Amino acid sequence: MAELSTADGDMAGERGTAEAGDTAEAGHTAKAGDTAKAGDTVADAAATADTGDTVIATRALTKRYRGGQLAVDGLDLAVPAGSVFGFLGPNGSGKTTTIRMLMGLIEPTSGTARVLGQPMPRATGAVLPHVGALIEGPALYGFLSGRDNLLRYDSADPTADPRTRRTRVAAALDRVGLTAAAGKKAKAYSLGMKQRLGLAAALLQPRRLLVLDEPTNGLDPQGMREIRSLVRELASDGTTVFLSSHLLDEIEQVCTHVAVMAQGRLITQGPVADLAAGARGRLVVTTPDPGDAARVLKEQGVSDVVVAEDRVTAEPPDRDLAEVNAALVTAGVRVRGFGVERASLEDAFVALTGEGFDVAG
Repeated sequence: MAELSTADGDMAGERGTAEAGDTAEAGHTAKAGDTAKAGDTVADAAATADTGDTVIATRALTKRYRGGQLAVDGLDLAVPAGSVFGFLGPNGSGKTTTIRMLMGLIEPTSGTARVLGQPMPRATGAVLPHVGALIEGPALYGFLSGRDNLLRYDSADPTADPRTRRTRVAAALDRVGLTAAAGKKAKAYSLGMKQRLGLAAALLQPRRLLVLDEPTNGLDPQGMREIRSLVRELASDGTTVFLSSHLLDEIEQVCTHVAVMAQGRLITQGPVADLAAGARGRLVVTTPDPGDAARVLKEQGVSDVVVAEDRVTAEPPDRDLAEVNAALVTAGVRVRGFGVERASLEDAFVALTGEGFDVAG
């Protein structure tokens, strides 16, 4: 079920004033006015040490569902203030479950979570007014226009000034490129337009923290670029952005920090540049003689040799690369390019998890 969590009081997806025969496309929603029923063990546990430099901090955060499924296992996460924090992991790694716990939508089995310095889910009423979140897609009334959906969201926010409501809604629509479609019913929106409208709802008020679960889902390449530009703009204004995405190049282009999840456990976290630097790059030989180049590299003890058209890649050997290049030239291989490519975030991910990246994650 699609979920939209913003800093509003009662959210549109849960208010029952729809016209006859019409239902909102919304399911479970985090509400600023709610107080979650946290278990005593979680509420009273020692919280993660929090400073003004950490917007999200968890310690041993764990979620086990009925039936024994362990979705999140002892998560220790630290999201620096002002960062664009990428949250990566293959299918079933626990990303969305973690986000739901952080937003107070579900209770952890054990461990602690602090958001904006407050314990969650106990402090949802104090925290959510400062958080905008789009989780698994927007919660919308299909029979209402895009503009009226946002007006409804804004009117449900007890902190919103009704005198400036239409101005805020117009500004949010403009920011996500939906001004021209503001009068169209949401049920006629494409998936990408619904994503934009959900993001606009999260931006109706200034936020200290923005939590986005797959924000570019359904967008065309131009729309993806616009959303990435918007994320950078928000970060430059001081908003911390926590972004879950299966697009590794998106994380590399937008994020300053990253955490990698696998099978419910945190594998690593830190600055994106540091993570990529920790992975070895690939030796790349560009040549019109790829077959001969591959043979010579193997004779030189180079492993994991892969031929793709005029490119031959391999694991860099633990020896002087100049000697390898000389061996290629001596064997008559016409070398047009030779060197080690910088490791990508994808290389680092595969090295850390031992598996490819599942785009369904």
